Amino acid sequence: MQKDHEWLLEGDSWVEFNTRKHLLRQPDESPEVKATHKHMIEDPRIRQIVTDLQVWPWEALKNHKSAGHPIHKLTFLADIGLKIEDPGMENIIIPILAHQSSEESFQSLMNIPTHFGGSGKDQYSWLLCDTPLLCYSLAKLGLHDDSRVLNAVQYLSDLVRENGWPCAGSKEMGKFRGPGKKEDPCPFATLIMLKLLALYPERHMSEASHFGVECLLDMWQNSYEKHPFLFHMGTDFRKLKAPLVWFDILHVLDVLSQYDFAIQDNRFQEMLATVRAKGDDRGRYTPESIWTVWKGWDFGQKREPSRWLTFVMRKITQRTEDHE
Repeated sequence: MQKDHEWLLEGDSWVEFNTRKHLLRQPDESPEVKATHKHMIEDPRIRQIVTDLQVWPWEALKNHKSAGHPIHKLTFLADIGLKIEDPGMENIIIPILAHQSSEESFQSLMNIPTHFGGSGKDQYSWLLCDTPLLCYSLAKLGLHDDSRVLNAVQYLSDLVRENGWPCAGSKEMGKFRGPGKKEDPCPFATLIMLKLLALYPERHMSEASHFGVECLLDMWQNSYEKHPFLFHMGTDFRKLKAPLVWFDILHVLDVLSQYDFAIQDNRFQEMLATVRAKGDDRGRYTPESIWTVWKGWDFGQKREPSRWLTFVMRKITQRTEDHE
């Protein structure tokens, strides 16, 4: 066991589970991983999220930046390693699968105000800034090869343009479009589409993946000039924050580090160096910004290093080292 990771193994069950599985690469069948997985799914905070997500329909999505929305909570469960076989998870997945549009995209309940071009009413629909997360979660939870998920992946991937993924949505969205030029890419849609495609190694070298990666790296290179759909890579973007909910430097690095050709790019290395400089002399990282709805978690404070935040950064670093 690497002494460097002992501090992580002393943390919450999901930190220990992911450290053993991803950093120490202990097999799923090992007693340590099995025991830690059991502790994770029995943790009161994890059980509460699972319970909350079983209340369907979920609240209407009005702000994609709402870190407490069920879509982001489900993504967190998928990120830490829960599976469809875990208690309560199948009850969450069944209604999601039941709401798949004619275009193959998974829908969620939304409410877009009339002054933004929406109907002002709750309705099932999808946008490229939410449905990739539903698709990602389903795949990560165990439906990676399910035909419904694969059809959605293909449909969403085909929406790419040479400069990334646009602001796009279902016909129920009417004239709604985010605050940007029609020809601009949506950085968040591009980020979460790359997050989804990263689950499929055969898509890593696809044209769509290259378009998406270049979109994000170009934004970094031109962070003072390019702000498509009001997304900036400025001061707030560069603050360390968890969980990975929105468009920030750690989320972008976590996604891009899964693409070998992105790791080779000097712009990625510059971004990585920016975060590495924020670690202390023991390689631990302290949140610089928090989502208030996640207060009480180790990443929901700015006073001391967060084990989960540190794990995420070490996972990114390990991917780059594996590539080298």
